[in-house]
Amino acid sequence: MATAPLRTPMHLWVVGVLSLLWNSFGAYDYSMTRMRNMDYLAGMSPPGVDPAAMLAYIDGMPLYAQLGWGFGVWGALVGSIALLLRKRAAVWAFGVSIAGMILSFGYMFFGPPMPGSEAAGPMKYMPLIIVILGLAQFAYARAAERKGLLSH
Repeated sequence: MATAPLRTPMHLWVVGVLSLLWNSFGAYDYSMTRMRNMDYLAGMSPPGVDPAAMLAYIDGMPLYAQLGWGFGVWGALVGSIALLLRKRAAVWAFGVSIAGMILSFGYMFFGPPMPGSEAAGPMKYMPLIIVILGLAQFAYARAAERKGLLSH
C-alpha cells in the first residue's frame, strides 16, 4: 500500500516565508557591505560613526570571520528556500549558517570592538537576536524533517 504524501501544514509556509524575508535582509546587508556601498553603510552605522571606519573594521576581519559571515548569511538564505521547497537540505543549510555565525560573531565578541559599538544602544543586541533566530530556524527544520515534512 502506497503512503500518501503529507500535506504541507500552514505553519511551514508561515515560518518559511518569515525566514526567507529575514534572511533576505541579511543577504542584502552582506551584498551592500561587500559592494562597499557607502550610502548604505552610512545609514546602517551607529550615529556619529564614519562609514569608512566600519568598512575598515570589516576589511580588517580575519579570513575565518569573513568566511563565517558569508556562510552564515548564504547558508540561512539557502535554508529558507529549501524549507519552502520542503527539502531536507534546509537542515544542513541552517547548520552551515550556525557554524558561520560562530566564526563571525566569535571574532566580533572576542576581537577588537566594532566602531561605534559603545554607542550602539539596542542594536548591540542584534548578534544575539540573529543567533537565537538562526538556532530556531535550525530547530524548526530538524523538527520538520523528523515529522516527515521534508524530502530529499
